[in-house]
Amino acid sequence: MFDTIAMPGKDALTESKLDPLIDLEAEIARLREEKNAVILAHYYQEGEIQDIADFVGDSLDLSRKAAATDADMIVFCGVRFMGEVAKILSPDKTVVIPDAEAGCSLEDSCQPDAFRRFREQHPDHIAVTYINCSAEVKALSDVIVTSSNAEAIVRALPEDKPILFAPDRHLGAYMQRITGREMTLWPGSCIIHEQFSAREITKLQTQYPEALIVAHPECPESILSVADAVGSTRKILDFVKNAEAQEFIIATEPHIMHQMEKDAPEKTFIPAPGADGGCDCANCPFMAKNTMEKIYLAMVNEAPQIVIPEDLRLRALKPLKRMLEMSPPAAKSPAQDAA
Repeated sequence: MFDTIAMPGKDALTESKLDPLIDLEAEIARLREEKNAVILAHYYQEGEIQDIADFVGDSLDLSRKAAATDADMIVFCGVRFMGEVAKILSPDKTVVIPDAEAGCSLEDSCQPDAFRRFREQHPDHIAVTYINCSAEVKALSDVIVTSSNAEAIVRALPEDKPILFAPDRHLGAYMQRITGREMTLWPGSCIIHEQFSAREITKLQTQYPEALIVAHPECPESILSVADAVGSTRKILDFVKNAEAQEFIIATEPHIMHQMEKDAPEKTFIPAPGADGGCDCANCPFMAKNTMEKIYLAMVNEAPQIVIPEDLRLRALKPLKRMLEMSPPAAKSPAQDAA
């Protein structure tokens, strides 16, 4: 298994050595200009991080936008696999992430050796793999998908070919239901989207009877079955912005509401509750590892830095390219989202 992260050296600046009075926003802006950097922030980041970013979006969207710039450095405020995608698409740029421990439960659930054995057990299957996975798992896949383009790609696959879908069993099951294609599903899931409770959401709706429920397809079927709209993060954002309704219950990571409130400040957005009816369990603990301090340190130290061996990068690039070739025109647009 490859280690795709180069850590800061022993002489690197650390949080303990930071001036407590430092103006982090000003210093990050200075380093952005000095190092010709572009800062990317996923929708699930804290609002203050989204607000300093050059681009806010989802993983593939952000990586493609960064690749189209003349930046020398990409600062990816998200999780590890997102930084890897950025490096795969921009091999000549320096790619840093604020925290090397910012992983993903879906990526963790699907380790390369286990996935390789899974493939070997189904040699005649097409391996369709959600983008929330490591570079090594991508390299073992036939085509990568996002929540935006998964349906179109699954429908375009030869009907006589069986399909493996990994690592998200809920997204895979949703694709089975809407396309009618039978799939063998990897048993992974997102720890955040699994927290939502259909019963508690229904109870919440009694307080907001006019509210529409929107959900990401990483949610279990019990959530999707009560949702008024199901879709990728970009689709959810567009839906709440354009719908006539004024209240929405949001069944995905709640930091997306920062952009919703910017796009539609006159509307009300309510985070979907967990099983106990009222917790912040839907906040992604991996995304929360990133802070303004860590962004500054990553830019100063140019680490943690994503480093991918060229052979691995090219093997991972192949199914990503196939995805782009098979995606409908709208999904190829730089404005389209990914995870």
